[in-house]
Amino acid sequence: MEIRIMSITIYTRNNCVQCLATKRAMENRGVSFEMVNVDQVPDAAETLRARGFRQLPVVIAGETSWSGFRPDMINRLQAQATSA
Repeated sequence: MEIRIMSITIYTRNNCVQCLATKRAMENRGVSFEMVNVDQVPDAAETLRARGFRQLPVVIAGETSWSGFRPDMINRLQAQATSA
């Protein structure tokens, strides 16, 4: 089952262990997302820095956003989707 509640974007970069862990956790929970690789889209990195983010991955899901591997936040997204 694929869960789609809002637009979810994961900002990542090449060889990022936390980015890969976040991607896998989302996939394992059936959460649909888009990925943006900041190595390929340098403007995205500038935008994230301007918003105060200093580490990857950055996950933006509607009004919610965070950086780093956050299983608690991924679980919260999944819970919101299943209760909707």
